[in-house]
Amino acid sequence: MIEIRELSKKFGRRAVLDGVSFAARPGELITLLGPNGAGKTTLMRILCGYLAPDAGSVSVGGLSYENNRIEILRQIGYMPENVPLYPEMTVFEYLRFIAGIFKITAADFDQNLACISDALGIEPVLGQKFQTLSKGYKRRAGIAAAMLHQPRLAVLDEPTEGLDPNQKIAVREFLKQYAKENLVLISTHLLEEAEALKSRVLLLAEGKIRLDGPVGELRACSKDGTLADAFARLTADAKAGKEGE
Repeated sequence: MIEIRELSKKFGRRAVLDGVSFAARPGELITLLGPNGAGKTTLMRILCGYLAPDAGSVSVGGLSYENNRIEILRQIGYMPENVPLYPEMTVFEYLRFIAGIFKITAADFDQNLACISDALGIEPVLGQKFQTLSKGYKRRAGIAAAMLHQPRLAVLDEPTEGLDPNQKIAVREFLKQYAKENLVLISTHLLEEAEALKSRVLLLAEGKIRLDGPVGELRACSKDGTLADAFARLTADAKAGKEGE
């Protein structure tokens, strides 16, 4: 589904991504972990066509952005960390607006909306304006907008941020079910997300992949059996480099 080869990106003199390579296919759920400044958001933006790499290549469904940009974007659902919501719109109006962008038919919109609003628990607030909603409802509405057209590749930045424990469980279950037939990639600062989702882990630090494997492989890198210790050990040189700047 996606193949990334030797991806590199610099901002000024700083290499945000440095020779990143990996491949993934439908049926996988991937958790992208890493300290602040590791390159997670940049990687997602390049994958979704918002940024161009300085070097390397991105293939989605066997297609490249150079020749098939529109076809690729139709297959992707992307939710950035700061979801671009319109405060004066109701949730229903916003999702209908998104449906228009992706040219979803009225029948498919009704069906998709019913399924996703039930799975994410946003049905009670479909008629409310975003400016009246809690952070949790806004977050889940952002996920709904990214997934409304049933993308083959869903890329979600911090999808459970601001959610209470029950809401996190519901979102995680939705993502696990969706990933059975599609590819889901999420970025998070919460180490427990990878374990709760039983996902494949991509750990980035200083623009490089430090680990690519199941969450059990990440835990095996620790001395005390905790994910936090494993994370600290695998990103220790990145932290030391920042402290020395």
